[in-house]
Amino acid sequence: MYGGLIYGQIKLYTHFNMKLGFWKKIKKPILVMAPMLDVTDAVFRQVVCKCGKPDVMFTEFVSVDGLTHKKSKGKLMHRYLRFSEKERPIVAQIWGTDPEKFYESAKIISKLGFDGIDINMGCPDKKVVKAGAGAGLILNPILAQKIIQATKKGAGKIPVSVKTRIGYDKNIIKKWITRLLEVEPAAIIIHGRTKKEMSKVPARWDAIGEAVKIAEKYKKKHKSKTLILGNGDISELKDAYEKMKTYKVDGVMIGRAVLSNPWFFNKSKNFTTISLKEKLGLLKFHVQLFNKFYGKTRNINMVKKYIKGYISGFKGSKEVRADLMPAKTLPILLDKINRFMV
Repeated sequence: MYGGLIYGQIKLYTHFNMKLGFWKKIKKPILVMAPMLDVTDAVFRQVVCKCGKPDVMFTEFVSVDGLTHKKSKGKLMHRYLRFSEKERPIVAQIWGTDPEKFYESAKIISKLGFDGIDINMGCPDKKVVKAGAGAGLILNPILAQKIIQATKKGAGKIPVSVKTRIGYDKNIIKKWITRLLEVEPAAIIIHGRTKKEMSKVPARWDAIGEAVKIAEKYKKKHKSKTLILGNGDISELKDAYEKMKTYKVDGVMIGRAVLSNPWFFNKSKNFTTISLKEKLGLLKFHVQLFNKFYGKTRNINMVKKYIKGYISGFKGSKEVRADLMPAKTLPILLDKINRFMV
């Protein structure tokens, strides 16, 4: 039992009032930075805030098994669930399969002061899916519904959203999104590929558009207020606005494009015209902040993945990257950056 819900029950639980929270206050269309494991940590999120903040930020995903375990709870909170006020509204994303642990994790996240909670129902990682989590939950809609309702119960006043895909091995968006809408998450973010497709094919925005139409019909019939956002293959800000206009989504989520351009959400910045000095300055800020946050606990290679995103788009960028990448320590990397900035 958790909060009056019966774990083994097949039918839907007691109805909970939908909480839109901050989702209701944000002006549409909504721009969201996607959660990316080992990318969107507290440091990179602050870097993006410095460059041009999106409307909503997500943390990396956190295991509910680890977050509810005494030995790993503190470590996970320190690594994944730290945030600054400038990042608000900030959403913590969690994953797993046990409704009870989602309930307990939601209570923890709510107490930490997050603005929202997102349930990962789209991760295609083999280990995650084998455990029945992430995209594996698409194959188990009853459990998915139980997890959403348990999380909503534990979340208290903050809203719960779901990030998912159009299907597991085929497009089942009509059936799948209806099951999600039945338990009224505040928002559903849909990646336009199946788990099987991974990133091997272009995102199917037509399927996302279909989901919007299905949700609109459902909203009229059931007075639902769930928002629908799209995700996949958005390379620049102009493309994001075109997708939102064409497919009538409430917003879009952007991932890889932000990794290659931290200024992605800044309407006044053109990445190709940003000076080398400014790009190096931002990289220096990132490395210094990384050293402050994780210098003694995370490998330098964790910060090197960002170098290409900063040092590109100008003549000679390849040579600059080739000089920076061999650095073995953060002080050496900072010294190299400073030499290029002179």
